[in-house]
Amino acid sequence: MKVVLLAGGFGTRISEESHLKPKPMIEIGGKPILWHIMKEYSFYGFNEFIICCGYKQHVVKEWFADYYLHNSDVTFDFTRENQMEIHNNVSEPWKVTLVDTGLNTMTGGRIKRVQPYIGNESFMLTYGDGVSDINISELLRFHQEHGKIITLTAINVEQRFGVLDIDESDKIVSFREKSINDGGRINAGYMVCQPEIFDYIEDDATVFEKEPLETAAKQGELMAYKHDGYWQCMDTKREKDKLDELWNSGKAPWKTWD
Repeated sequence: MKVVLLAGGFGTRISEESHLKPKPMIEIGGKPILWHIMKEYSFYGFNEFIICCGYKQHVVKEWFADYYLHNSDVTFDFTRENQMEIHNNVSEPWKVTLVDTGLNTMTGGRIKRVQPYIGNESFMLTYGDGVSDINISELLRFHQEHGKIITLTAINVEQRFGVLDIDESDKIVSFREKSINDGGRINAGYMVCQPEIFDYIEDDATVFEKEPLETAAKQGELMAYKHDGYWQCMDTKREKDKLDELWNSGKAPWKTWD
């Protein structure tokens, strides 16, 4: 199953670094937060990624172009027509498709643009700026058992995102913007989608968290996988520093891999 990563938005300006690279490429412990997310999925056996690029998309492409080389010992033989020999490569067994989904495209539009790379298959979907210790295998099992079009991971945190009203069967009955009085779970990404979700997305101007998810909720096709473990997004410098501190301490909760 393919994993789609949303990494194309302008995002918040966390620091001066944000003017040089997209937020998913800002580093935690010397590696982009996007790499950390991919390692999470890879731990559960999901190694094929489609990355929705946009803002400074060349930075993402150049990083992956160099990644294989940077994780290998290399011999450059300039006496034999500039041949290059790779030794002891230790990079992950990833297949990564990087798609320029446009500079100003909204989240729904970015997902729609990568449809040709997904085809008529189920796929996973998440944002490129949040890490978690979620059990992705259990998330997928939950999705496959209920048979609905989309599952998203629902967590309890201080309210800053779209709020979910969830009934006793874990069906999301409404998806709406937060209000000052909200205390419910929020959308943490880490979604699993059936290909029918593309029918809910009109064009580049579609915000995935608006009409598509709201419509799916009204139709009873949006389910919540409740996660009570660790989750943290990186919207501010304070959050970035917090993630860095956890990684450098050797106690990063999202690090499930060796």
